[in-house]
Amino acid sequence: MDRSSHPRSRRLVPVVAVAAAAALTLAGCSSSSGGKKSEEGGANASAGKATTPRMTVALVTHQSPGDTFWDIVRKGAEAAAAKDNIKLIYSADPNAGNQSNLVQNAIDQKVDGIAVTLAKPDALKGVIGKATSADIPVVGLNSGLSDWKKLGLMEFFGQDETVAGEAFGKKLNDLGAKHAVCVVQEQGNVGLTQRCDGLKKTFSGKTDVLNVNGTDMPSVKSTITAKLKQDSSIDYVATLGAPFALTAVQSVSDAGSKAKVATFDLNKDLTSAISKGTIQFAVDQQPYLQGYLAVDSLWLYKNNGNYSGGGEQAVLTGPAFVDKSNVEAVAKFAAKGTR
Repeated sequence: MDRSSHPRSRRLVPVVAVAAAAALTLAGCSSSSGGKKSEEGGANASAGKATTPRMTVALVTHQSPGDTFWDIVRKGAEAAAAKDNIKLIYSADPNAGNQSNLVQNAIDQKVDGIAVTLAKPDALKGVIGKATSADIPVVGLNSGLSDWKKLGLMEFFGQDETVAGEAFGKKLNDLGAKHAVCVVQEQGNVGLTQRCDGLKKTFSGKTDVLNVNGTDMPSVKSTITAKLKQDSSIDYVATLGAPFALTAVQSVSDAGSKAKVATFDLNKDLTSAISKGTIQFAVDQQPYLQGYLAVDSLWLYKNNGNYSGGGEQAVLTGPAFVDKSNVEAVAKFAAKGTR
């Protein structure tokens, strides 16, 4: 690949500002199988394969063990890989230093492209520079909307976490909430911080921030329970991921609290909880679409020189609210693990 052709090496005037935009709220970061192990994915995705030469793409996220959000991201990436005749190498680690090492591993393997999350962008700045120097195109997804251009990435697919948080706060106002606690499962994650900051900015009531250890769900449950017992005025628990929302419902019960639960992000169990009314609403950032578009964009760039947003604008996959009024339309896809 000719380095001079890399979109971030020479800034172009964008012809198309944004390839996809969003409806309403924000998005979230999280993790899943985690660890330093890399695996080839795509075996279970079904689609007609492209006739273009086989290429290799590395998807490197900050996924933590047990976070089902990333299962959905990965399914989208695998579907795109199957369609585009791509060997997908997936790896993840919630520790920013370890994630940087995983990106370096991808560079050493001389992959054709890298898709990476930027939950802690400063820790990845150096290694992303190495990828660019090696003429490997890099795109971002999910986390890093404020930093992807500064770090020299070609494209970004995700949602504006601040906007999503602000929409969340306005929603709480509409519902008559007075005192919310925003539960952060990973300290230092810029996207999660932006969500809570956005909520606090627009919510007219009182907002507390509660840090929990997202890799230890029993601890999450007990910490939220203790907070609710300590302050009976809390009427809404705002979580930043579907698994934590479901756990918060248990905490509310254990604490004998009357607080309601709302969250960012979806999964199968979460949509069921919205239908039953145990969770009030969720903000959907379409993680399947993030994984799919990130991988597909690298195929498009290699085979046709395309890049979305003209190298200037992110492709927004959210935010949008899911509540009782529209959950059934989403639930059938969530049941398949793709929403």
